[in-house]
Amino acid sequence: MLRYLTSGESHGKCLVAILEGLPSGLKIEEKDIDKELLRRQMGYGRGGRMQIEKDKAEILSGLYRGKTTGAPFCIMVANKDWKGWDKMPSLTKPRPGHADLSGMFKYNFEDLRPVLERASARETAVRVGVGAVAKKLLAEFDIKIYSRTIQIGSIKDESVYNPAKGKNNGIKETPLRCIDKNIEKKMISLIDRAKEEKDSLGGVFEVGVFNLPVGLGSFVHWDARLDARLAFALMSIQAIKGVEIGLGFSCAERFGSEVHDEIFYEKKQGFYRKTNNAGGLEGGMSNGETIVLRAAMKPIATLGKPLRSVDIKSKKPYKACVERADVCAVPAAGVVGETVVAFEVARALKEKLGGDSLAEMRTNFSNYKKYLKTGNKKK
Repeated sequence: MLRYLTSGESHGKCLVAILEGLPSGLKIEEKDIDKELLRRQMGYGRGGRMQIEKDKAEILSGLYRGKTTGAPFCIMVANKDWKGWDKMPSLTKPRPGHADLSGMFKYNFEDLRPVLERASARETAVRVGVGAVAKKLLAEFDIKIYSRTIQIGSIKDESVYNPAKGKNNGIKETPLRCIDKNIEKKMISLIDRAKEEKDSLGGVFEVGVFNLPVGLGSFVHWDARLDARLAFALMSIQAIKGVEIGLGFSCAERFGSEVHDEIFYEKKQGFYRKTNNAGGLEGGMSNGETIVLRAAMKPIATLGKPLRSVDIKSKKPYKACVERADVCAVPAAGVVGETVVAFEVARALKEKLGGDSLAEMRTNFSNYKKYLKTGNKKK
């Protein structure tokens, strides 16, 4: 079973992840991880921290001559801005919308610093490292993942993107990774306005997974449902407040005849759908269509013009503390979304195929694909 654990603080010496359950024989290089770390640091609206940190991964274990061994795989991402972090001034003014106050009560702190150090979205840097490895595993089975920004504030990019049909409508590493470049310009103007007003902005990003086989996940147990696990993964990203799959909440506005995807069959293609309102997931399982997920990110909680708060020691009203922060981090959250989704899909794939080595997984995958052509297996 694939699983991972992260450790580290926002301004601590480093962030570390241990990934367990990788098959042996998977080729991994640090540059594969660094590429995803760089993508996480990009995006219009990022703050000063991104000018300081130039994230690089160091693989500490689980690799021999460039290939995984099947042993726990350990990644470290160093923090440049860390010296003296434990001597920083105590913080006593909790920020509305952040983990500060609740975390202080939960762990009996007299200082908010330990809360914000671990609750910070900086933790996602090493999760992106884990997801980069998961992406490498999925690529061995031609399973691909994309993300794009579809909303900043009230401005929406309603362009349709269907990679399963072989159409690339232009998701490139532009400032916001939108398809509609005119809409992207309007979003950038809105971010500039928020920056001038010392405010912040949220939005919505989309993550898609295509070339996925039928049958990942399960309907037999609540915690084996792939849709639930993917929603959990996306909701675990800092500042995410909502997730939808396929048509999502708009399903509630339609008749069933307008929602459910009809089923067709051709000998060459097998079973397929002409629509994908379900977003590639039915009954907790992948149905062979592109998985389409969207996540809503709230505005960053740290503001240049802080909101009202109360000092935890004096109990007097104050303006909340101001920390270095982004104005908008939706494109970066999309990259994080790709990687947490990649991990969950890779975990489900390994559960389905089994195998201690990549070669064994490939054999099992080939046999499964042959079976899926007809939907019947001779006993």
